[in-house]
Amino acid sequence: MAFHETPDGRYLVLHGRLWRRQRPDLEAKERDRLVHELMDARRAVRAGKRAGDDAAIAQARAAVDAAKHGLGERGPVWWTDGAPDQNRRMVKNTSYADWYAALPMAEKADPPPR
Repeated sequence: MAFHETPDGRYLVLHGRLWRRQRPDLEAKERDRLVHELMDARRAVRAGKRAGDDAAIAQARAAVDAAKHGLGERGPVWWTDGAPDQNRRMVKNTSYADWYAALPMAEKADPPPR
């Protein structure tokens, strides 16, 4: 999947939207553990939906949220310069708009749908 990393390394741009990156200071072992928990929780959400089990879905979504907080993708920002969080915003509406607009059009093309 094609994406761009912002110059400061805080976000990935996918389909024109910013997505906060994982904390760069995480130890590899901790990152692997959290990613494994995230994937397990996402599978549990899917299983809960298939079963129509609202309680299981809620529990699994809470586990997804906890893993994403641990990875630094949600919750307090992991950078320390006071810059605001622009997660999930369209890049054209953020402080990265000029940088993104300067990229060659071919580089900004979205990948084909799966």
